[in-house]
Amino acid sequence: MSELKIDTRLWSSKARNLSPYVPGEQPQHDNLCKLNTNENPFPPSPKVGEAIAKVLEQQASDLRLYPAPESDDLRSALAETYHLDTNQVFVGNGSDEVLALVFASFFLKERPILAPDISYSFYPVYAQTFGVDLVQIALEEDFSIDPDAYRQPCSGIIIANPNAPTGLLLSLADIRKLASEHTNAVIVIDEAYIDFAQIKEGDVDAQVSAVSLINEYDNILVTQTFSKSRSLAGLRVGMAFGNASLIEALTRMKNSFNSFPLDKLAQAGATASVLDADYFAQMREQVIDLRQSLTAELTALDYNVLPSHANFVFARPKGGNASAVASALREQGIIVRHFNKPRINEYLRITVGTAEQNQRLITALKALEADAEIATI
Repeated sequence: MSELKIDTRLWSSKARNLSPYVPGEQPQHDNLCKLNTNENPFPPSPKVGEAIAKVLEQQASDLRLYPAPESDDLRSALAETYHLDTNQVFVGNGSDEVLALVFASFFLKERPILAPDISYSFYPVYAQTFGVDLVQIALEEDFSIDPDAYRQPCSGIIIANPNAPTGLLLSLADIRKLASEHTNAVIVIDEAYIDFAQIKEGDVDAQVSAVSLINEYDNILVTQTFSKSRSLAGLRVGMAFGNASLIEALTRMKNSFNSFPLDKLAQAGATASVLDADYFAQMREQVIDLRQSLTAELTALDYNVLPSHANFVFARPKGGNASAVASALREQGIIVRHFNKPRINEYLRITVGTAEQNQRLITALKALEADAEIATI
């Protein structure tokens, strides 16, 4: 087959100049150990499939009708779960769409937005897409975020928390500081991985989600997703929590772009997932336990593993040659994520898998360590 030649003469200047986001590889072959895109290793709640099946079996004729434009049942379930009013909840077609609407709704061209220089790589893409000036603030040497470095005029700040790909967690105290010092800017806390964060105060989990702050600060907007902790990456559901005025802006922007973002099946499945709190808690704890075990195993192999609060770990091989390790693992059907970028090119981001997947990874790494040709990596 000849190579496709792209003719851009009919494209807009914006389409020509965009640098699209590149998602993690989704290879398709047998016996693959896929630890590169942070999908949950466990299936979603069984009630998700039951809810979708019910729509198909009992209400299939309703598929000829448009879905509820504001996903009322899902928003009500989320509001009850997070102890909010329904007008403080927004849902969209995956958190990426929600983030796109955030950029379009709140970030002014007259003032820049601020974000960490090492973070979710979609942020610069959105800034370019919507013509927003993005100023990237360097992480500290230990990859932490210093809120004092954000003391400059801006229309907004966006921070992934826990950060990606590092997995490090910004404290609620630091988020309060950002919101207090930028009262005329929207502070967006992107909590794609927050359900895997765990800080203990005695025997009780401390509050880590910035959702707990939105009744205190009218400029904090929190985004989350069903893709990670709820094992629904294939369903495409995301949400935002914030002051009712912020949610209204998102709703207006949505209804000027895509007024029916979630189909009936997605709404039914996502609602069922939210309502099955016991299953959610059990799967969350299993992933946290597996993360701790994986961290210990990698540390025993002399990997430098950052303290992760996500469903992945960010780890540096002893010799720092992460690219060689990733290539060697690939030859054995184990896929991890390597970012060939300054400051992080010696690290691997490794998704927490099942116990069997994690063991396959560790066994492979031990074999690489014993290989004379690769021992230096």
